[in-house]
Formats: sequence, C-alpha cells, structure tokens
Amino acid sequence: MAYASWLNPSKTSGSGNDTVSVTAASNNTGRNARSTTVTFSAANCPDVTRTVNQSGKPEFVTIENAKSVAKGGVSTLTITGTSNSSKLTFTLGNGDLTLTLPTKYTANSVETNNNTAITGDPGAAQEFAFSISFSNIAANPTISAKSKQLIVTDNAGNSSTCTITQAAGDATLSVSPASVTLDWDAATAGTSASFTVTSNTNWTVA
Repeated sequence: MAYASWLNPSKTSGSGNDTVSVTAASNNTGRNARSTTVTFSAANCPDVTRTVNQSGKPEFVTIENAKSVAKGGVSTLTITGTSNSSKLTFTLGNGDLTLTLPTKYTANSVETNNNTAITGDPGAAQEFAFSISFSNIAANPTISAKSKQLIVTDNAGNSSTCTITQAAGDATLSVSPASVTLDWDAATAGTSASFTVTSNTNWTVA
C-alpha cells in the first residue's frame, strides 16, 4: 500500500547505503495523531515496512475578534470561526447590547446544538469552520454605542471572544402638542399648561 498523500519522502529510489528523509506535505490540523506506512522494496529481499507518525494539533478554537452592527439594527448577524474540538460552547459575556443567544450553530456545515458533541467529530481529523447567527437585532435607540461579548469555549477549556458592537443611534427630540394656551388669569390663578418632551439626548429650553 502506498504511503499517505500528506507524506513527502526525500527520494523514492536509491542504491547502496543512503538516507531517506520524510517531511509532511501538509499540517495535521486534527486533534488526533495520524500515521502512514512506508514500504522499502528490493529485488530478492522481503519488503520492509516502516511507520511515520504525525502528531495532532492541540485543541483550539478561534472566532472573529470583532463584529459591527448598524445603528438601525439587522435581521441576521453571522459570526464565524475555526476549531478542531469535539464540542463548542457559546456564552454571552459583558456588555449592554441586547442579544438572544442561539440554541444552535453550524459546525462543519452541520447544524449542531450549543454545548453538545458535534456529530461525526470532524475535528479529530482536521480543523473545521463554524458559524453562529443572531436574528433580529433591534435598532439602537440611544446616542451611545452598545456592545456585547460572544465567548466560544472548546472541550479542552480554551476560549475565544468576539466583541459585537452596535453604532450609536441618532439623537431625537420631539415636543407635543404644537401649542398650548394659558388662561387670561393664569398668573393669579396659578394655572399652567405643559409640553411633553420625548428625547434620547440632553436638551434645553430658551
């Protein structure tokens, strides 16, 4: 059987005493080690089979560092990352942006429940892409930017954080009604009329 495609021998033939070096044609991004066999053959000699092992990549998870949301809100916000873990757990961290954490995300193109073993454990053999989507993020009604941390943790306890930031909303000022009327004797009667101010910022009366 031929050796695996990820292995590169320095030569595939020779004569007499010599050295054959082996290198990896690709990194092993899965958690598990992988191995292949190399068979040395010569006429009138039994084949000699030797094993080459390549260690697995330590378990890891990375996610986008930051994501922005328009002040007017958004119907869907998708955040992506990469991992080789058997299970990912998403949590919300610090911040004042109102978000509802999804119960499912996509791992290696398969819908997966949060904090549940990933079907088929694709990370054992190679790293995979994942994504998680937030729905119906409302407009920012304030004049201050809002933010929230999204934290993803792999099965080994490694974590990565994405800070989701929503731009500040527009300043608003409305006053009703359009006009008021004071009684002719308001000064002596002590009567008054009122305007209702609706705003999300500082205002003055002049």
